[in-house]
Amino acid sequence: MTESIADLRVTPLDALHRALGARMVGFAGYAMPVSYPAGILAEHRACREGAALFDVSHMGQAELRGPDAAPALTRLVPGDILGLRPGRQRYTLLTNASGGIRDDLMVARLAEDRLFLIVNAACKAADFAHISANLPPAVTLAEQPGRALLAFQGPKALALLTPLAPALASLPFMAVGECAIAGIPCLVSRSGYTGEDGVEISLPAASAEDLARTLLALPGVLPAGLGARDVLRLEAGLCLYGQDIDETTTPVAAGLAWTIGKRRRENWDFPGGAAIRDELAAGPAQRRVGLRLEGRAPARAGAVILAEGREVGRVTSGGFSPTLAAPIAMGYVAAAFAQPGTALAIVVRERALPARVTPLPFIPHHYAS
Repeated sequence: MTESIADLRVTPLDALHRALGARMVGFAGYAMPVSYPAGILAEHRACREGAALFDVSHMGQAELRGPDAAPALTRLVPGDILGLRPGRQRYTLLTNASGGIRDDLMVARLAEDRLFLIVNAACKAADFAHISANLPPAVTLAEQPGRALLAFQGPKALALLTPLAPALASLPFMAVGECAIAGIPCLVSRSGYTGEDGVEISLPAASAEDLARTLLALPGVLPAGLGARDVLRLEAGLCLYGQDIDETTTPVAAGLAWTIGKRRRENWDFPGGAAIRDELAAGPAQRRVGLRLEGRAPARAGAVILAEGREVGRVTSGGFSPTLAAPIAMGYVAAAFAQPGTALAIVVRERALPARVTPLPFIPHHYAS
């Protein structure tokens, strides 16, 4: 998850992280907080029981502008962007010619001729170059380097936030809108990466610290770093690009075939569409699964998964779940061993620990209705 701290870019909240005593690490080319003095468990608990604030300004933000913006992006993803109404957002994928996943991203339709994109930090340069190279002349991609991105997540997040922005009380899940929060103009989506209710807030970088301090002053709110975020998304069964999905995995194997829109299944006219269609019909060789381990020792990415003493897969994400008080993991196994309840073993520190395939997510999502 981390890289060297030297020569890294910083987010607009870098000074605030350091003032709050964050432990900083390198991630996707940025210096990012992995935890704060309260600790990962307290940050995790704040998000599951109250509200937590995450800095995700390292993510890539851009607008597609032009009358053919939606048709242009539709040609590059399996999602139905043409059917996306203004004020709504959709999770989708950029796929390659063989059906592999170049990246996963969020797409919001701000207006008939404006799409707002959020892509992963490590992929943003390649994503934007790929999209730009496939746009018609009347459509432009405008990166938004002058914007920050905050995620305010937890069951109390909206109740705490709405006195500062009353319009957000009626914002449904996966909706997006422009509004002022504490007088700061923001683009807000009711979405997140934790399995909890909450919002993601795009705003001018110059205002990010002011808004972050305002939110952190609300009752019970804690700042949370990459450590808590990784455990939260794992409990929610959500993929991390570069670990659980990449260009060698397909939407079918990853359990993301639901992202392929109904109208897209009529012609399969997106990169890798034919290959994905054929894999869907025949079934994938491997499938992403959830895994519960016995005992308390967690399995980490790369751990070998065994069935009857032979390797049948690898762990892609793993850790200890505070919610379940047990180690959990996700990984890919041969399709014959992907049924919930299947007994397997995972090699942890040269020991084969008993494990069992379990349905995802590990804990229920609590998104707004």
